[in-house]
Amino acid sequence: MRVETSNKMHFTSLGCARNLVDTEVMLGLVLKAGFEVVQDHTQADYLVVNTCGFLEASRDEAYEVIDELLNERKEGAKLIIAGCMVGLHREQLKEQFPEIHFFIGAGDVEKILQAIEAHEPGESVSSNKSYLEAGEIPRQVSTPRHYAYLKIAEGCRKQCAFCIIPKIKGKLQSKSYEQVLKEFRILRKNGAKEIILIAQDLGDFGKDRKERNGLEHLLEMISAEEGDFWLRLLYLYPDEITPGVIQTIKADRRICPYLDMPIQHINDEVLKRMHRKTCRNDIVTTLNRLRDEIPEIVVRTSLMVGFPGETDSQFEELVSFVKEFGLDNVGIFQYSKEEESYSARYEDQIPEEIKQARFERLASAQAEVHERRQSRFVGKKLKVLVEDHHPESDLLLTGRFYGQCPDIDGVVILNDWEAVDRFGEFYEVEITEAVGYDLVGRVLRPLYERKLVCLN
Repeated sequence: MRVETSNKMHFTSLGCARNLVDTEVMLGLVLKAGFEVVQDHTQADYLVVNTCGFLEASRDEAYEVIDELLNERKEGAKLIIAGCMVGLHREQLKEQFPEIHFFIGAGDVEKILQAIEAHEPGESVSSNKSYLEAGEIPRQVSTPRHYAYLKIAEGCRKQCAFCIIPKIKGKLQSKSYEQVLKEFRILRKNGAKEIILIAQDLGDFGKDRKERNGLEHLLEMISAEEGDFWLRLLYLYPDEITPGVIQTIKADRRICPYLDMPIQHINDEVLKRMHRKTCRNDIVTTLNRLRDEIPEIVVRTSLMVGFPGETDSQFEELVSFVKEFGLDNVGIFQYSKEEESYSARYEDQIPEEIKQARFERLASAQAEVHERRQSRFVGKKLKVLVEDHHPESDLLLTGRFYGQCPDIDGVVILNDWEAVDRFGEFYEVEITEAVGYDLVGRVLRPLYERKLVCLN
């Protein structure tokens, strides 16, 4: 154990859940070394920011966070910058913030102790562009005890025209089946009721090893595990949703009938210019197959407006598709011109005011669709993972059913919860109302072996 008085650390994790897992590994390493992690950044001796560099907006957020930390830090506190921005934007960070003490590359997460112990400013940035936990490296899960993320791969083998992730994160790297199962069992042993598999594209799992149907095999192996849990899949591109994957999801009710399936657009010419591997017919066929095989499926997707060259008619096709196919949850993004991306070369860039107008139009259309889709759950009895008191009232609780992913979807608001005596457990809930992106319900009964435990 360390005996220094300067041993308090504060972590800020920006960006995606894969970044969060890397932050949790750094947390585990510093806790094992005897450091104390504090919530109040003004009390910390070391401030660590794990950055996201995917979009300009992400980088702007990082600059704001860094500036705030530097201005509010206590005297002598050292700032350590890790993650995606270190690879491509380290020189800009040095120029803007010369007070930064140390840089850690996105693939060098395990060097956090080296950064802390360095007496002089420096960096540890290897050729590794991304990090995959292996062996017995400690990890301190920072999410609520009942759910956790499990990163099964890093990097990307696709070359979408608008995306710089392959440049940031490098080539696809998949964990071994054994490593994934080991981490899954550890998370379950530590109390997680919901395990969320994450990668840039889950469907590419194992393809760096020339394997076929790697995700399908992994899901079958996890399905052989005992116990009551939820397994959620983020993210799965439409060209990777094979009949075998659909049947595997269908065969085990513990695998949530929920898919985050990024499609970006529906017009064939736009998809071609995006360098996507799917066309409109492929996407529609996949959606129809999912709904035929798994009628209760909830599909989330991401759509982009204002991609270079997108015409009014191509945009209208996207709006019509959203209205016709009734996707459950949609994240809508305005195209961001990233200088390192292939699409930055396109001359037919869309003006910002047109992007904004299209964003608002598509968002309005999706809001109407979502309201209609939400209403189908009213009157149904659903399995809900009850999580905590509602942030606005202790008279209400919140939970999630299979169609709601943490942080990005709505919740189930519980106004009749006498049957609840423990958070982080499954309960049967009757849905009585749909309000915006949330559902409202009353708890009928617990779906676990009841013990005499009272809520705090």
